[in-house]
Parts: sequence; structure tokens; C-alpha cells
Amino acid sequence: EVQLVESGGGLVQPGGSLKLSCVASGFVFSWFDMSWVRQAPGKGLERVSAISGGGANTYYAESVKGRFAISRDNAKNTLYLQLNSLKTEDTAMYYCVKDWYGREGSERGQGTQVTVSS
Repeated sequence: EVQLVESGGGLVQPGGSLKLSCVASGFVFSWFDMSWVRQAPGKGLERVSAISGGGANTYYAESVKGRFAISRDNAKNTLYLQLNSLKTEDTAMYYCVKDWYGREGSERGQGTQVTVSS
């Protein structure tokens, strides 16, 4: 059974940083591209970032480019998202997804809430 468990969210002031983690189990983690998506209140899913199985290729949405960094540790079956220079518009539930495109029908975790507020 595929399990994805996110953590690391919280309340942070604008300009602050957080590091999200997603621990995977139930599949061969290194074989799969992974992504992060987010959903703000009242809005649809937004694909934020993605990384290939080996970590060589990455993708960032324009809204987060230069501020967020995706990485993975295949030995630890863990996906990361470093969030820097946070803005209020980054407030959302963040999910890790077991595919490159962050599609709605793909397996994902329960999410971790990021709230950016002064």
C-alpha cells in the first residue's frame, strides 16, 4: 500500500522559511518522479514543483521559482520542499504526489498546512 506522509508545515511570518518533508512507503521510491502541489482555500490544485526519480530534473511553477527548492533523499524515501521568502499568497495545504504532474487522481498524502501571516 502506497503511503505518503507530509510534515513540516506551520505558521510563519512573511519572508520566513519552512522545510516540508514527505516520507514515502509501499513502493520503490527512487523509481518514481514526485511532485508537490498546493491548494489554497477556495481555489483549485496548483502544481508547485516536481523532481525526477534520480533527482536530476526539476520543475518549478513561475510563482515559486527562485524561492522554493525541491529535493529528495532516495536512501531515506523522503521528498523535501524548502520554502524561502514566503508570501501570504503561499498560504495553502501542501501535498506530495506520486507523479511528475501532480494530477488529481494520483496518490498523494494527507497534506501539511502552511500559513503565512504577520
